[in-house]
Amino acid sequence: MAQIKEILIKTLKKLVYDPLKIILKSKRGTVGLIIVSFFVLVATVGPLIVKYDPSTVSLSEALQPPSLKHPLGTDWFGRDILAMLIVGSQDVLFVGFVAALITTSVATFMGILSGYMGGKMDSALVAVTDIVLTIPSFPLLIVIASVLRTSNPVLLAAILSITAWAPLSRAIRAQTLSLRERGFIEMAKCLGMPSIHIILSEILPNIMPYIIINGIFAFTGAIYAQVGLFMLGLAPYKSQNWGVMLNLAVNYAGAVFSIRQASLLAPAICIILLQIGLVFLSGSLEEVFNPRLRSG
Repeated sequence: MAQIKEILIKTLKKLVYDPLKIILKSKRGTVGLIIVSFFVLVATVGPLIVKYDPSTVSLSEALQPPSLKHPLGTDWFGRDILAMLIVGSQDVLFVGFVAALITTSVATFMGILSGYMGGKMDSALVAVTDIVLTIPSFPLLIVIASVLRTSNPVLLAAILSITAWAPLSRAIRAQTLSLRERGFIEMAKCLGMPSIHIILSEILPNIMPYIIINGIFAFTGAIYAQVGLFMLGLAPYKSQNWGVMLNLAVNYAGAVFSIRQASLLAPAICIILLQIGLVFLSGSLEEVFNPRLRSG
């Protein structure tokens, strides 16, 4: 029992305490961690304690300025903007996370397989990747989203990932090609270890930090893309989505050319803050995985 406890303490120290200590040493990392933790907390706990139903229309309270009752005011339909932001954060974070997961998974599979196997397999996978890279991604997303009109968050995340994996796949292939020539990989081959073992035990752990950092950038890209689709009205209407809020603020409340800018600024500031937090956090995570980047 004491041995299990000791192993658990060592594991927690290695996976949680040590990385957290490195992140908190950096001001940018600390700010990024606080911002991202705040949004995760808002998305998970916020909807449980939110005071107003963001889907309830009350035209008598339309376009109210910020007040104690409505801290960020109300929109064109009299809905509380703060409640819409809190409830909408769930979908934004969930779709962004799933899209990043799909993007990095596909890119990792394609990149490692292509780089390690080489030969005809490499040529075929590189050709597929190059074709995907030549396709303009956002126009394609617009077409697919317009045809499918899906409200399923997982399917929406899959649509967002449809071309996003290709650049990362090429980068992972290059990393794998470099590792394939290293001595420890050659030794594993000489010992007769199967390819699947070499990939999972030798190559993947060495490029995992690179994959995680790029996963965060895939997350930020997916957030921009999904908000863009909702703002353009290409995904099914869901009033509390941040992209729909931007659309309604511009097209109904006239927020761009009036003093009713709370409905426009609130979701825009949330998107910018979340992106800043993720970028700052990714910088500190690089220091966690690469000791040479640490200042001291």
